[in-house]
Amino acid sequence: MKIHKEGRKILLFTFLGLLIVNLLLFRLNAPHETFNKIFLAISVIAFLLLLQFFRSPFRTLITHEDLVIAPADGKVVVIENVHEPEFFKDTRKQISIFMSPINVHITRNPVSGIVKYFKYHPGNYFVAWHPKSSTKNERTTVVVTSDAGPDILFRQIAGAMARRIVWYVTEGDEVNQGEEFGFIKFGSRVDIFVPVDTDIKVNLGEKTKGGQTVIAQLKTTGSFFG
Repeated sequence: MKIHKEGRKILLFTFLGLLIVNLLLFRLNAPHETFNKIFLAISVIAFLLLLQFFRSPFRTLITHEDLVIAPADGKVVVIENVHEPEFFKDTRKQISIFMSPINVHITRNPVSGIVKYFKYHPGNYFVAWHPKSSTKNERTTVVVTSDAGPDILFRQIAGAMARRIVWYVTEGDEVNQGEEFGFIKFGSRVDIFVPVDTDIKVNLGEKTKGGQTVIAQLKTTGSFFG
């Protein structure tokens, strides 16, 4: 277990801030010892919650060109055919994974291939499970031409608490399945759009592990599952 690079400055400044405030309280507010101890306990709990949010656990990745691997830890909240208006402009199968504040918030490439399209969209901050979050919230859209052939689209979507999306890819990049392509801070969602004939391997409400859970199998020859 290690701390993700996106959290190191935040954790350092938060630790120093809480340390200074608590030292001042115990020095200048000494008569109110009970209050000082309660504030100290709250500070420790708050810091530990922040610490777990930025954790980066070791993962043994599952990789195969026929498979679409979960890009994030969370829970499957949508599996349906929808019209995708930004890139494909036709019907695709959408799989959405909701990431709560207690999940690991690293986002990983669901397939290997070449980044064909990338765009950042500023936007609102509806709760991540709101239907409008996919098209109205702050988000990024990435399309990868997978090694298996089909183009796969995936989006990082900010939620009500998430106020910053970080990405590490640009158009033309070669990406590897399971490797990090970004990070979303404080509650969010990832949408994946695959061809409608794709074999979905997860169910609504199922929990996923980024880089490990197989969420779909693409229709190709010589498939992983036979």
